[in-house]
Amino acid sequence: MSTHLIAGLGNPGPKYASNRHNVGFMVVDELRRRWGAPGYRDKFKGEFTKVRVGDQEVVLLKPMTFMNLSGESVQAAMRFFKVPLGQVLCIHDELDLEFGVVRLKAGGGTAGHNGLRSMVQHCGGPDFVRCRVGIGRPSRGRPEQYVLSDFSSLERVELPMVLELAADLAETAVGEGVRQAMNRHHDRS
Repeated sequence: MSTHLIAGLGNPGPKYASNRHNVGFMVVDELRRRWGAPGYRDKFKGEFTKVRVGDQEVVLLKPMTFMNLSGESVQAAMRFFKVPLGQVLCIHDELDLEFGVVRLKAGGGTAGHNGLRSMVQHCGGPDFVRCRVGIGRPSRGRPEQYVLSDFSSLERVELPMVLELAADLAETAVGEGVRQAMNRHHDRS
């Protein structure tokens, strides 16, 4: 039985809970609910829970280090559970995809995302799977302020469907592989 680690990126605390930057936390919470995983425990500079999904063991992790240091938490969990980099799935917000679009990608660059940069730096390179949840780019203002703002009222109506799609992608990637997940779900955005 192999172990997969699903890390949703975000920032800790109620101040950030509804921010676009915290969509990774939201998807991990959706997976925890969907799979009936036990409550989170504090460890690895984060909150984690473990659940069995089919014949896979899955660790769900929300790093509590703040976005820019996410890799410290992910690396500690990888080491503890002996999860290879290729079995790490990182769920994060993506400025380069419009809101409502969710894409899986294996490896690649960081596109200026500080959470991804921290993971590449601490976890042994870029060869982990990413679930990129589109938040779009701001029409005006700085991206740094935009990612730390809450979803608009219109987006909040659609958000549950976006979180469900991201959770479906993650679930299929863990159970059947990344390629199968892409083939089945990419046209749903």
